[in-house]
Amino acid sequence: MPTSKAARPRRASATRVAESPRDARAIDVGVVGAGYAGSAAALFLRRAGHRVTLYEAVADPGPVGAGILLQPTGMGVLAQLGLLDEVRARGAVVDRLRCVTTSGREVFRLAYGEVAPGLAGLGLHRGVLFDALFRAARREDIDLRLGVAVRGVEGGRVVDVDRRPHGRHDLVVVADGARSALRPVGPPTVLDAPYPWGAIWFVGADPSEVFRHELFQVVGGSRTMLGFLPTGRAPGGRTPLTSLFWSLRGDALAPLHHRLRFRGLQAFKDPILRREPRAAILLDQIQHADQLLFAAYRDVRMSRWHERRGDTQLVFLGDAAHAMSPQLGQGSNLALLDAQALAESLAGGGPLAAALARYDATRAAHLRFYGRINRWLTPFFQSDGAALGAMRDALFPLACASPWVRRQMVQTMAGVRRGFVLADPIPLPELG
Repeated sequence: MPTSKAARPRRASATRVAESPRDARAIDVGVVGAGYAGSAAALFLRRAGHRVTLYEAVADPGPVGAGILLQPTGMGVLAQLGLLDEVRARGAVVDRLRCVTTSGREVFRLAYGEVAPGLAGLGLHRGVLFDALFRAARREDIDLRLGVAVRGVEGGRVVDVDRRPHGRHDLVVVADGARSALRPVGPPTVLDAPYPWGAIWFVGADPSEVFRHELFQVVGGSRTMLGFLPTGRAPGGRTPLTSLFWSLRGDALAPLHHRLRFRGLQAFKDPILRREPRAAILLDQIQHADQLLFAAYRDVRMSRWHERRGDTQLVFLGDAAHAMSPQLGQGSNLALLDAQALAESLAGGGPLAAALARYDATRAAHLRFYGRINRWLTPFFQSDGAALGAMRDALFPLACASPWVRRQMVQTMAGVRRGFVLADPIPLPELG
């Protein structure tokens, strides 16, 4: 079968670092939030010659959290920042995504190699990516303001929770996460709502690498989803890790904690062991309920991602702009791409408002596609609709039987889709 233009993404060099043309105007930038999007944006903009102040609410931020799946798109951004080798050294290669039912029937198996030979994702402890970006920001000539919780923008200054003003910025980059305190002062928000479903997470030592090379999921209808992600090594650690996640309704968290405290941890462990006996290597490490982390998610859509506030422009990046379900594992990758695209849009020169309009246009198709596909796909894996689970189990194997459809699904997993069927995908970076 001939391969369509959409089925085979082009490759692009990942060694180029974004630079401003010599006549581009250096501006004063305030970045709110030192997470992935904020730290990456601060790095790109400072290296492009702009004056950058990075505000972070936490006085002493450090690496926390469970596992993430870094896609080739996100790795390409890290390569531009010169951080990929450092991050990849602590990650775990993930070649495929595999999903089976509780009865052992395979729902799908998606291998990155369907798109390009040698292509893979990277299972990573969240702290490794944070650590690499934040330490790089510390090494640059960036004004770090730690312990400053920004809650507003007035007269070109950011204002903290105590109503104290800071800086005077031409541009404020808002990257303070899914529960952004600044979203109400930005462009109209079309949607800002919690997902009814979240997940319980545990990151445990997996010295024998029982779970390796794949993100493995076990599903039972649309109410049960159990997953295992190889997570590499934690910052400063030597032992390979695996992240376990168990899908859970948000309103089930309190009853679960009650059962765990009064009936013991077996109430949590036994259902998992019945579905995947190999999980014992992780579950044996859980001695008390406080070792478990509950992650809740939001669905955020904005009408656009930039807004003028007096003499200052605001632009929203990462989860502050477009939080979504983690079903496709794209959150950190989209945040990194936002930061890269913003720097490249500013490098084009011209009025700041025009540069931000270019940023919107650059990111629109990609972000809208992943927002839509997440909203459509998530109910088949996390919902109370029993029929949706049955439809998934019947239709996904049929879809995966088509090489063309399977390539589209792998491109979506790899983070390069910008639309459906005929849309031109993002070029794959050369990662070595």
